[in-house]
Amino acid sequence: MATGHTDPQRRERIISATLDLIAEEGIARVSHRKIAVRAGVPLGSMTYHFSGMDDLLREAFSRFTDHIVAVFDAHLSAPADPDQARQAVADLVHMLSEESGRDLVLTQELYTLAARQPAYRELTHEWMRRSRVHLEKHFDPDTARQLDALIEGLTLHRALSRQPHDRALTVEAIARITATGTRAP
Repeated sequence: MATGHTDPQRRERIISATLDLIAEEGIARVSHRKIAVRAGVPLGSMTYHFSGMDDLLREAFSRFTDHIVAVFDAHLSAPADPDQARQAVADLVHMLSEESGRDLVLTQELYTLAARQPAYRELTHEWMRRSRVHLEKHFDPDTARQLDALIEGLTLHRALSRQPHDRALTVEAIARITATGTRAP
């Protein structure tokens, strides 16, 4: 194995391996040893780069929330008017619910940690704030907050349902919430 001096991507591989293992096995089954094996690094690298499992989990989930905020940005940066923004939100719900499930599992694992530990709750609050910034480009703050919750709920329901609802229901729900809360173009 390469040493840290010739392996500048080691820290990134550890973080990626952590997220992959959480998505596959859940936080309860993740260990330093499993992460090191998955990342292809010596076990000692874990304590060199992170002060402990909690430090690693916070960094990994911080990276994950950055990814989701980037997904929001990709969908919500282009719309030029409220109707296009509504369609972009519908696209976002359907894209998030139809993907492999990795992001869905990571989201739920993070929410479970946040329900129990204040440090992770702060991470989720910041994530929600950052997501709403993208929604507030098109909708007033109260509407953006409602839409953020709607996106989470519809995504979860579509992803876990035996018969996911269709796009028409998503569009109707978005239209109801945004009927009076759009920003002027």
